[in-house]
Amino acid sequence: MTVTKLMKGSALGALAIAMATTVLPAQASAAEATAQERPDRERGERRQERRGERSERREVRQERREARPQQREERREVRQERRAEPGPRIERRAPIENMRERQIDRRQTVATAQARGEERRGRDWNQSQRRAEVAQERQGRDWNRSENRDDRRAERRDGNRDAARIIRRERVEDARREAYRDGRRDERRGDYRENREIRRDAYRDGYRDARRSDRNDRRARYYDGRRWHDYDRWDHRHWRSNTRYDWYRYRNHNHSIFRLGRYYAPYRGYSYRRLNIGFYLGDLFFGSRYWINDPWRYRLPEVYGPYRWVRYYDDVLLVDIYSGEVVDVIYDFFW
Repeated sequence: MTVTKLMKGSALGALAIAMATTVLPAQASAAEATAQERPDRERGERRQERRGERSERREVRQERREARPQQREERREVRQERRAEPGPRIERRAPIENMRERQIDRRQTVATAQARGEERRGRDWNQSQRRAEVAQERQGRDWNRSENRDDRRAERRDGNRDAARIIRRERVEDARREAYRDGRRDERRGDYRENREIRRDAYRDGYRDARRSDRNDRRARYYDGRRWHDYDRWDHRHWRSNTRYDWYRYRNHNHSIFRLGRYYAPYRGYSYRRLNIGFYLGDLFFGSRYWINDPWRYRLPEVYGPYRWVRYYDDVLLVDIYSGEVVDVIYDFFW
């Protein structure tokens, strides 16, 4: 019994599942069909609306075409009415009347010409009378000229005298002006000479004083930490004329001595700069590791006091180690 019940229950469940599976696809297919039908309906409605609008436009165009001939007829009638209305007209004269008017005009012109001729004749008669009057006036002028010649000559003489006086005054003024200029030039030349002599004397005196001061300033002192020392200032021209210190010729025969290793600057990123006498170096550039302790080996003069020969790249500097001043320079000393 239990087995039969189980069989019946399983059969019923299978039937229910089968029916549910069949119902679900039908419902899904129905929903899909309805979803597809909606846009089709909307498209059909839009098409019908467009067709109605087109038909309305066609009807309007047809009405306008039918109304055109009626409008044309109305315009023609208006034009005919305007032409039929009475208005101002131009009256044309007959050719005979025109000829008569022309003849009258000619007669008038002839009369005016005759009147002008009479006027001209009167003018000519007046001109002849005027000529006689002018001749009489000229005769009187010539007579007046003969009388006024003496007066004019006197005036010219007086004018010439005045002109001569003016010319003389101008010449005198020019002479005075030139004399003044010449005097000023002479004064300037004398002043220039005096100034030049004064400058020359001042230059000589100053040069002498400078030489004296140089002699006095050659002696200097430095403090080494314990006591003061006196020394003579370095003369960078005196030792070069001595043949014992001909380092250039000595280098040509001893290349290996002047070929040193690479120079390492005391600051990172520092590059070579050409230095001159009177430049002040930093302390690290003339430290003890850059000193040339055996200058005689390179045919350099011995140093004294605060001076030290220092290597600077391929150059040699004589530096005052107490002040940092470059006293002497030899460029391109090492290879």
